Amino acid sequence: MSLHPIVQNATQTLVDHVDELTALDQAIGDGDHGLNMKRGAQAIQAKLPDLPDASLNELLKAMGKTCIAVIGGSSGPVFGTLLMTLGKELPPEPGAADWAVALRASIEALTRLGKAEVGQKTLLDVLDPVQKVLAQGGDDLLARVRQCALDSATATAQMEATRGRSSFLGERAMGHVDPGSRSMALIIGAVCDSLAQA
Repeated sequence: MSLHPIVQNATQTLVDHVDELTALDQAIGDGDHGLNMKRGAQAIQAKLPDLPDASLNELLKAMGKTCIAVIGGSSGPVFGTLLMTLGKELPPEPGAADWAVALRASIEALTRLGKAEVGQKTLLDVLDPVQKVLAQGGDDLLARVRQCALDSATATAQMEATRGRSSFLGERAMGHVDPGSRSMALIIGAVCDSLAQA
């Protein structure tokens, strides 16, 4: 199957949700997350025609490099590292178990990068439960991964931030969804929707 429609759908989802992501970041960050993610998404879309025959691994690495080069703030290195690690760790035609292994390696890479851990109101709080669902496998996997990502992002509203800009707010960050987690859930949801329709 062609990978470009999946990437196009995931990146367009970020573009379409720029106002929501901006509002989330205005509440507990510096307000630029939505525009940063939109910039990165559109840069990836612009690069797709240059990668007509790219493998999954090549595509992930190219997207990761684009994120690092284009997205401002901490999101560039974070999403870039995630994509590049997946590109390095995945086999050419991965199954659910391969994604689980690669995602675990990505979580470890992000933990080293940001000194963040699960439970600190970051996108790790989406990636970690999604990784566990993938590792379990089973029926209706795409639907369960999608729902897990969305629910996990929503659950960050009940977490106190101890990493990133929102950590300066302390308890005032409670009740607000982490913008990076919401972005991650939107991406995962869009990918699952594309795969389900393929």
